[in-house]
Amino acid sequence: MNLKTTPFPFRVDKFPFFYGWIILIAGTLGVLMSIPGQTMGISVFTDHLLEALKIERTTISLAYMLGTITSGLLITRAGRFYDKYGARVMAMFGGIMLGFTLLYLSKIDFITGALSSIFSSFSYTSVAMIFLIIGFFGVRFFGQGILTMVSRNMVMKWFETRRGLANAIMGIFVSFGFSYAPRLFNLMIDHGGWRHAWQVMGLVGAVGFVLFALLFFRDNAKDCGLKPDGKWVKKTKVNTASNQLKEFTLKEAVKQYSFWIFNLTIALHALFMTALTFHIISLASESGLDSQRAIAIFLPASFIAVSINFIGGWLSDYIKLKYLLMVHLTGVLIASFALIQLEHSPSAYSFLILGFGMCSGIFSIINTVTWPRFFGTKHLGSISGFSMSWTVIASAIGPYIFSLSLKYSGSYTTGILICAGIASVLLLLSFKANNVQR
Repeated sequence: MNLKTTPFPFRVDKFPFFYGWIILIAGTLGVLMSIPGQTMGISVFTDHLLEALKIERTTISLAYMLGTITSGLLITRAGRFYDKYGARVMAMFGGIMLGFTLLYLSKIDFITGALSSIFSSFSYTSVAMIFLIIGFFGVRFFGQGILTMVSRNMVMKWFETRRGLANAIMGIFVSFGFSYAPRLFNLMIDHGGWRHAWQVMGLVGAVGFVLFALLFFRDNAKDCGLKPDGKWVKKTKVNTASNQLKEFTLKEAVKQYSFWIFNLTIALHALFMTALTFHIISLASESGLDSQRAIAIFLPASFIAVSINFIGGWLSDYIKLKYLLMVHLTGVLIASFALIQLEHSPSAYSFLILGFGMCSGIFSIINTVTWPRFFGTKHLGSISGFSMSWTVIASAIGPYIFSLSLKYSGSYTTGILICAGIASVLLLLSFKANNVQR
């Protein structure tokens, strides 16, 4: 049975309404299922792993970085499999493997203890490091990587003229879901312990989500006898549907100037925002702010992000994406200089929230809408997968770069200025980052 094209278990072209709206719900749930593999999902369990494994924080940080980089190196290949086998197969595969990885992590201290006694020539810390790398690779690759890529791309394939609107709607629920998830995970840990929390999530992913994907995921409208956007057709200023003249391969896409401006901006976002989130308490204390004041930026920033994401997503159906790219890079610059001025200017705190919100709100638009609009949907998996490789690797090295800045210069300013410098160059180059289909 070819799950990419088969109508099993029901024909979606017989629905009384456009099935793309079901796809939008399914894709949103798919992205939310990736949360255990996202940074905020893993961070809730970090201290529990440290206590259970009896290792230093530097060990777990290094394992996380190596597991994440390894994941990033393989996501392009996963994108090619997505192009070949479709959204349903890859979502089911990602759900099963993420579920098994979470079950594995729930017993990692027992596994480490048992095998360290067998391989006595290796230190306990080395064995723990190896198994942590395997675990972090699993949650990052199958969660942050496959489930996120497949779910977002599936939605983008089902919409063309309303692609920006669909992404905006998805962005609202994903933003609030990501914001609430750490609190939910903490409640689960308080109720039954960290092992139980991971085991519940593992079973939900390996069984519940896999069945959900089998029932409701569909790769694209054409294979289901439908057209993107259904019967709704509208001519927009950017004329996204009619401009889809060429289906680029990955090899052809990476030769385009615009690809690299957008790709490097997305990677910079991952590097800067992950580093900022990872070191936020330390960054704030360097400026004389307590931890509560530091963490408090996330809630107002999330409201700004959701608002900008919805407005920007709607506008993206009518304007050139390079203008949203410029807004994003401006947000990076605002956040960067606000961080540097935190200690000296009371208003810098508000500008930090503004810049953080601007970056977060625009990111999902340029990361999701750009690739199908510029390069088509036939090779969307390999193109978006290649971009995601850069994103994942950048997110892994960002916190490390900021740590080096603190270690060798005594503050985070050097690392922040490096990010601001890159953002400034990209902002100047973005003026020519036009849609290659035009």
